[in-house]
Amino acid sequence: MKTLIIGSGAREHAFCWKLLQSSFIDKIFVAPGNAGTSSIAKNLNIDISDFNQIKTSIINLGIDLVIVGPEIPLIDGLVDFIDNEKDLQSVLVVGPSAMGAMLEGSKDFSKEFMFKHSIPTAKHKTFNTKNLNYGLRYLETIKPPYVLKADGPAAGKGVLILTELEEAKTELVNMLQNNKFGQSGTTVVIEEFLDGIELSCFVLTDGKTYKILPYAKDYKRIGEGDTGLNTGGMGSISPVPFASKAFLRKVEERIIKPTIQGLQKDKIPYKGFVFIGLINVKDEPYVIEYNVRMGDPETQVVLPRIKSDFLELMKATATQTLSKIKLELFSETYSNVVMVAGGYPEAYAKGNLINGIPQNTEETIIFHAGTKHKNGDFVTNGGRVLSVVSKGLNHQEALSKSYEKVSEIDFKEKYYRKDIGFDL
Repeated sequence: MKTLIIGSGAREHAFCWKLLQSSFIDKIFVAPGNAGTSSIAKNLNIDISDFNQIKTSIINLGIDLVIVGPEIPLIDGLVDFIDNEKDLQSVLVVGPSAMGAMLEGSKDFSKEFMFKHSIPTAKHKTFNTKNLNYGLRYLETIKPPYVLKADGPAAGKGVLILTELEEAKTELVNMLQNNKFGQSGTTVVIEEFLDGIELSCFVLTDGKTYKILPYAKDYKRIGEGDTGLNTGGMGSISPVPFASKAFLRKVEERIIKPTIQGLQKDKIPYKGFVFIGLINVKDEPYVIEYNVRMGDPETQVVLPRIKSDFLELMKATATQTLSKIKLELFSETYSNVVMVAGGYPEAYAKGNLINGIPQNTEETIIFHAGTKHKNGDFVTNGGRVLSVVSKGLNHQEALSKSYEKVSEIDFKEKYYRKDIGFDL
């Protein structure tokens, strides 16, 4: 099969790497891709917000299967576009409809979905510019910490957790009146703070049935000890040591099943990944948020744990035959340490030379994110630059291998967290 992957991050590099292990793969194209994907697939220099460009590429290259990596094209309706184009009727797509993508596209929509289908989550209220004063007064009635979430997608950075009431009020005004998160923050969800430890749940569904992929734990804050600004993700580990079988049974019964059944009851077309951000509060699971695609940096530790043919899984998802596939997993632990440009998640430089990237081995894989080629060299081209992924018998061994390789890689103002897995 000829496959097109939409996106340019380490998640998409991991998709390429995994698909290449399939005996059914013919050729992989990535739009727009990065320097890492270009070494194992064919990058397409197209604008992924221009659906007609994507259509032309699908037709000209004879693409059989499209896998959509990032959330924005899903929210903007790329899957609906492909499904409704007369010239693309034979093309298979992995990704939810625009209606399904609202689970990530609107925090308010996802909260109402959870409420409707009795899925455990934090209590919340939603505010916009018209009822800003009510929002300010509401903050006075709840206990800190104060959780403010931009309603729309904000690349993992639209959540503020604040301990001071006045700061929370100021930030609510910044979000609603001063466009702190642009259009994504024109509506803000204020929710109850849940105190516990987080983990990421990944479910693959064809709209009728589902498979639970490996769980993972990610680290979103820029600073060690989970301090500082939220990022897209600074590292991850799979499996999750503290997720007991009893706890995971609760997750499936109280959260996964009602989510998939809710999509069916609400007649929301959905063939793709459901990423459920969970929090374990005294051994009880709650949903923090939904995403409608695989997570980054978790994909980089989840995919290596999948023993089954990944292309077959993708094809079965798109053709609604997932129930016929047996999902088999490897037992080893995988760790991901993300190397970022200095200054990220705020302003950072691009174009810095990257030295010392090691060859991939059985033990360690380097997935590229913000990289490109320049005069035969690798240079930085984004905030998150590389994911250094290693396997071990446990998370300590896997992390030790990742950090050893991180020390070999160098670029100006490189930064990474030295404490991934500190809370396990």
